[in-house]
Amino acid sequence: MERAKAGELDAFERLVARHQDAAVRVAYVIAGSDAEDAVQEAFVKAYRALGRFRPDAPFRPWLLRIVANEARNQRRGAARRAGLVLRATVTPPGMSGTEPSAEDRGLGNLSRAELVRAVSGLPERDRLILAYRYFVGLTEAEMAVALSCRPGTVKSRLARALGRLRQTLPDDRVPEPTGGSHD
Repeated sequence: MERAKAGELDAFERLVARHQDAAVRVAYVIAGSDAEDAVQEAFVKAYRALGRFRPDAPFRPWLLRIVANEARNQRRGAARRAGLVLRATVTPPGMSGTEPSAEDRGLGNLSRAELVRAVSGLPERDRLILAYRYFVGLTEAEMAVALSCRPGTVKSRLARALGRLRQTLPDDRVPEPTGGSHD
C-alpha cells in the first residue's frame, strides 16, 4: 500500500488484482449489468484518492466503499438516462394520429417510472423490441427491417416480450397482445 501511495503503479495494480473479485460482486449487487463500469471507475477514483488514504485504516473496506458509491452513481445515472430517453421518445397514446392498440392503452396507464423500471429489468432483446414499438413507435414492418427478421418473427418476439413485461408488473395493466398488425 505504501508503494502504491508513493506512485508505483505496479503496486496499485497488485492491490486491484487482489480485490477485483470482491469489488465486482459488490458492484453487481448494486448496479447489476453496469458493475464492470462501476468497478473500473472506482479503481480510477481510488488511485486518485490514495493520498487521502489513512495508513492506519484497512484498505479493503476503504476500496469497497468507493466501489459501492460508484455503483450507486452508475445505477442512478442509468435510471436518469433511461428516464431521459423515455421522455424524449414516448408518444402519448392517441398522439400518433392512429387509434392506439390495446397494448398502447395498457402501457399508457403505467407511469413513466414504472415502465422504465419494468422494461430495464428485461433481457436486452426484449428491451429492444419494446423500445422499437412503444418508445419509438415503429410499425411491425419497420421493426422487421430494423431487426433483420420476418414480420411474423417480430409479432412472436413482441408477444413474448410483452409477456415477460406483464410478469414484472404488480397488476394486469399490460393487456394480452392482440392479433392486429400495428401497421
